[in-house]
Amino acid sequence: MSKYTTLCLKLAGLIFILSFLLDTLTFAIPFQWQNSQWQIGFVTAIVDRGIVPMVGMVLIVLASWIDSTLNTPAATAKASTFLKIFTFILASLLGLLFLLLIPIHFNNINQVKTNALEQIQKGADQGEEQIKQFLANLNNLSQNPQLLNQEIAQRTQVIESGQFQGRPLTEQQLVQLRQQKDQLQNLRDLARKPGDFKKRLDEIRNQLQTQLLDRRRDAESQANTEALKQWLRICLSSLMLAIGYSVIGWLGLRGVGLLSGKLKESKR
Repeated sequence: MSKYTTLCLKLAGLIFILSFLLDTLTFAIPFQWQNSQWQIGFVTAIVDRGIVPMVGMVLIVLASWIDSTLNTPAATAKASTFLKIFTFILASLLGLLFLLLIPIHFNNINQVKTNALEQIQKGADQGEEQIKQFLANLNNLSQNPQLLNQEIAQRTQVIESGQFQGRPLTEQQLVQLRQQKDQLQNLRDLARKPGDFKKRLDEIRNQLQTQLLDRRRDAESQANTEALKQWLRICLSSLMLAIGYSVIGWLGLRGVGLLSGKLKESKR
């Protein structure tokens, strides 16, 4: 191994580390720490790139070990030791950072999930009101045969002419108009039999409420699943990074004698 090889390894390692720090600074702009969505995006971006400086640190440590096996000048050895100490201190700080990101991200994910569930509840309440309004309109329409016949006649005229407001109807629009006409005719027939009409309204109400409940359950399940996926992916990844950097930093500092020196002073 030549000194040129160790120099290339150290340079590559520094580029990896500086690239991560530059990315971190870029992701933080504009700084909006009070915004939970900004925090989620920032933490996700940092954790996704968390392995990059670790690769750089490994390259620097490897280059320093190679230097120790070579007959290097004192100045080069001193610079190599300084670079190792910088690397181990940075690793310790990153270990602490990724450890602190876990509860922050967990709380933000819970907050986003809570907001999503509240929006789903509001949507369900609005859907319930729309169902009530729709059924009330059907009931009012059934009690007004003249208006009902007028609605049927209008749709019949549009279907026969094939145009609406001077524009030709598409095949899909014709199908929808025929369906509406049939529904209005059925409603007119049912309106003549109050018992059957009430039974049909109950069936429609139950059908619409079932569909609304199914959509609500699907939306809640999706919100819970997305929150769980985010928690598992980011929080567990951050935990592994925290452990990795802490091991590199603490073992490295202990290896160069910084921590052992402090421990000896504390024992005295």
